Amino acid sequence: MLSRALRRRCPNCGAGAIFLGWFRMRPVCPSCGLVLEREEQGYVVGSYMFNIIAAELLFAAVFVAALVLTWPTPPWTLLQYGGAVLMILAPIIFYPFSKTLFLAFDLVFRPVVPGDPGAHR
Repeated sequence: MLSRALRRRCPNCGAGAIFLGWFRMRPVCPSCGLVLEREEQGYVVGSYMFNIIAAELLFAAVFVAALVLTWPTPPWTLLQYGGAVLMILAPIIFYPFSKTLFLAFDLVFRPVVPGDPGAHR
């Protein structure tokens, strides 16, 4: 499921074309009929948290790597402005991946059963 999600495919069946654009996901998978955004209160918050955590981890990794590679004279100005740009762009770039990754994560811990809001057609 993780590899399917990282390729922006349906975590359940692996079908592509579950996105209508970079920021819009289809309501259901065209292949298996899985409801892609489970209709539960607060469900969207999980994918937002995945997105924020990924952006923060990327920033921390780049920042530490830049410090280690350029020590004892790190480029503080570049780190300051580059970090700001990274923190703006990373969530935008990672957005669709966070949606599919959270869906895969959710399916691992809460598999779909008939009658649930996230069940197949």
